[in-house]
This record gives sequence, C-alpha cells and structure tokens, in this order.
Amino acid sequence: MYIYHRIKASYFILILSFLFNSCVGQISESIPVKITKIHKDSISLKAETQPEYRNSVHDKDYQGNQISGVIRTVFQDSKGNFWFGTQSGLCCYNKNGLVYFVLKDYNGQKVTVHVIIEDKIGNIWIGYDRGIAKFDGNYFTMYYEKDIMKIGGLWSMTIDKKGILWIGTTQGVYTFDGEKFSPFEIPEGKINPDAGISTTKMIHSIIEDSNGKMWFATNGGVYIYDRTTLTNISEKEGLQSNFVGQIIESKDGNFWISTSKGLFKYDGNTVVNVTENLLNQNDGIGCILEDKDGTLWFNANKRDIYSYSNKVFKKIESKEGEFKPFPFTIYQDNQERLWFVGLKGAYRLENNTFINVNRNGPW
Repeated sequence: MYIYHRIKASYFILILSFLFNSCVGQISESIPVKITKIHKDSISLKAETQPEYRNSVHDKDYQGNQISGVIRTVFQDSKGNFWFGTQSGLCCYNKNGLVYFVLKDYNGQKVTVHVIIEDKIGNIWIGYDRGIAKFDGNYFTMYYEKDIMKIGGLWSMTIDKKGILWIGTTQGVYTFDGEKFSPFEIPEGKINPDAGISTTKMIHSIIEDSNGKMWFATNGGVYIYDRTTLTNISEKEGLQSNFVGQIIESKDGNFWISTSKGLFKYDGNTVVNVTENLLNQNDGIGCILEDKDGTLWFNANKRDIYSYSNKVFKKIESKEGEFKPFPFTIYQDNQERLWFVGLKGAYRLENNTFINVNRNGPW
C-alpha cells in the first residue's frame, strides 16, 4: 500500500510539473510600482512660449516651429484632441492650441513616448521608455518600476476587451492592474544587430484580434495567445525573419506582419511574402496601417512609402523640398486623413501631396 501511494503521488507530481512547464504565459510574482500624481498645469507649456524648434544647426530645411524633431506616435482621442509622443516627451493639440507636457522618469529625466491609447472611460494612457502615465483630464498619474523600464524600457501597449493593460518592453510582456506589473512569459528570441535598441525579450507591438487572441511581435517571430496556449509563427512557417516589428489584423480577417525581410500576409494557415521585389538588403518594412477603405500603407527601405490595394503596389512620392519623411507611425484620424510621423516631425498626405504639420498647423 505504501509503495502504491508513493507511485500515485509521484505520478501526480509529474503531471503537475508537465502542466506547469507546458503552460505558457505563466504569471510570476507581481512587481509593485511607485505611483505619483501631478496636475497638468504644473508641467504644461504652451507652444507659443517656447523657442523656435531647430532640428539641427546644419539643417537648412524644416527648421522653425516643428512639433518635435522626432515624433514616435500620434493619436486622436474621442474628443478630437491630437496627442503626439515625441523623443522629448508629450504634447497635445486642442481648441486652445498646442501644449507640451514635461513628463519625467524616476530619475527626473525627460522621456520618449512610444504609444498613446484611450480606455473606455476616456482616460489617456501614455507609454514611455521608462514608465506609464494615465491622464484623466486634469491629473497625470505616473507609474514607475526601474528594473522593468530599463535598456529602452516600454515600446508597446494595448488594452484588451476585458480592460487588461498589456505592455511590451525590452524585458518582455507584462500586464498592469494599476498597482503592479505581472510578468507574462514568452520565449526569448535573438538580438537584432541592425536595430539601435534590441534585446532577446524585445516586444515591439501587441494587439488583440477580433476573436480575443493576443498577438505579440518579438525577436523570435510572432506569438499568439488564445487565452490558454501560446503559438509561434517564425522562420519555420515561412516568415524569413524572426525580427517582427508590427502586426495588424485586416478587415478580411487576415493578418499583416512587418519584418526585417519583408511584409507577410498570414491567413491563419499560410505565410506569404508580398514584398520580395521591393526591398533593399536588410532595410525591411517599417510601420503598417490598413485604412478605413481597406488599403494597406507601409514604409519600406526606411523612407519609401507604398500603398497596396487589390494586389497592386503604388509607390507614393513622399519628397517635400529636399527631405523625404521617415515615418515611425502611420495613422488615420477621425477625419480619415493619413498622418506619417517620425524623423523631423509630422506629415499628412492630402491630395497626393505630403504637407508638413508644424506648431502652426495646418490642423
């Protein structure tokens, strides 16, 4: 009887061990954050009170009145306000004009804002390199955790249908409940030698698809979490590169995946490279967007901007003066206008022409 119970217990422990090791996305011990609250008036600066912005003393074009020298993201909230995440912080344009908010990290240093989103009750969430901020219309609540937010910190963020905040960092994926970060385990990839900032745990983007699955763009390919198991799409499935920058779901239910070696279409079974003839070696695909009409927009080889519709590529002439926009984000606003923000500021495509949107507009 004693031997039987020992065998039964050992078998039970073995099963538990197998289940634990085979389950993905295990939540480890949560990490509490430091929280501070700041009124907007104490950190706001009106654009008209600031010195003329200059990209470089050597630049002759696009100097004065730029919103910022590098804009990482743009977002229009439910009230119609435009938010810009820049290499030097956060700014917002509304009916009262353009306002800069001097956000600082736990060391008192200015931050780089990578992502801006809005929750169901109208709070604006700002993800920056070394923390998260929530803006309720009057106060910024700042959340810090210096060990997670290091080596470039936060790069991606989304809120799922259940209201869970997911963040992607150089240290992996975490969920956030307003008080603590909880690690969500994803296998490590490799360091991208061609990227300025890269780690084995890098999470470039996160989305939730129409079926509630979470998708993660990593340096080990794409990972899909169906709330039970984790599935990987990588070079083995035909991606040609495991360095994935962005994933979007199209209106027809397919997925577009940007990588260092091309733009791929995934229909749930097959991975197809649609940009083999467009790329220079190692330049890859940058940001991607599907507009409200179903046309795909992306940049390849850093500055080449394309549209893709009905299996036809169209290269968009993006040169303005002596400068070609280098977008880090492509965005469609509530008026269905296309924005291309990145190196040397913000640009909008109107009537097949790129116009520079600076501190004076045109808005």
